[in-house]
Amino acid sequence: MTDRAGVLYVVATPIGNLQDISARALETLGRAALVAAEDTRHSRKLLGHYGIGTPLVALHEHNEREQTRSLLERLAGGEDVALISDAGTPLISDPGFHLVRSARAAGLAVVAVPGPTACIAALSIAGLPTDRFVFEGFLPAKRTARCKRLETLRDEPRTLVFYESSHRIADCLADMLTVFGGERPAVLARELTKTFETSRDGTLQELLDWLLGDDNQQRGEFVIMLHGRPEPATEELGAGERKVLELLLEELPLKQAASLASRITGVAKNRLYDYGLELKKG
Repeated sequence: MTDRAGVLYVVATPIGNLQDISARALETLGRAALVAAEDTRHSRKLLGHYGIGTPLVALHEHNEREQTRSLLERLAGGEDVALISDAGTPLISDPGFHLVRSARAAGLAVVAVPGPTACIAALSIAGLPTDRFVFEGFLPAKRTARCKRLETLRDEPRTLVFYESSHRIADCLADMLTVFGGERPAVLARELTKTFETSRDGTLQELLDWLLGDDNQQRGEFVIMLHGRPEPATEELGAGERKVLELLLEELPLKQAASLASRITGVAKNRLYDYGLELKKG
């Protein structure tokens, strides 16, 4: 047994396009004694693609507590272990929390090898405010519980981010429309980095109509992003600034009107956009 304890590496892997893996991730996976994977069959394809023969062990929501003990023993014995999920960054709506917490509690080193995560990838292209956001992951599968969770977020001013599956995407959007209103701006990102990647922005009503009108867009993995509840902006804008936006809204969609009004008045585009939302609500 070596005097050096092993390191638990939390390694991000591609969410679709295999070329998105980092050189450091490949090096770490190649030299680790063991790779703990959510689904060994899935991860074996990734490792095989890059000619990595490191042994795999399954670590998923049903066996994580059981596997953690043996993995901690191997780490304490000096072996490095790499933790990966099926796609993206482990622990972000994926298994691994119990292992990481237990390793830290045991005084073992836990090191991140960062890379893709669908949440950040989606936010980076959404055009919604990203200085402050709330990641909610997957909502409850049952409608009553889902709506109850959404109700707690109705007045959240930060951008909201959710994951959803193809089986529930239409029902989920319908429930969001009911709770947040059809005019709430949103962005739907599907199959990020994959062959049929799609991103679409609009109101919740527009996105639901679009989704229901095309069965192909109901397939795959989804990230749903909602603009937070706009704060009342009327008192913060001067009469002239409000008038400029109101006139532009007679001819242009809100997003374009807010952008042009911002250039004319010097007021932040987000503030004008939020005021426009208030106008739409009457």
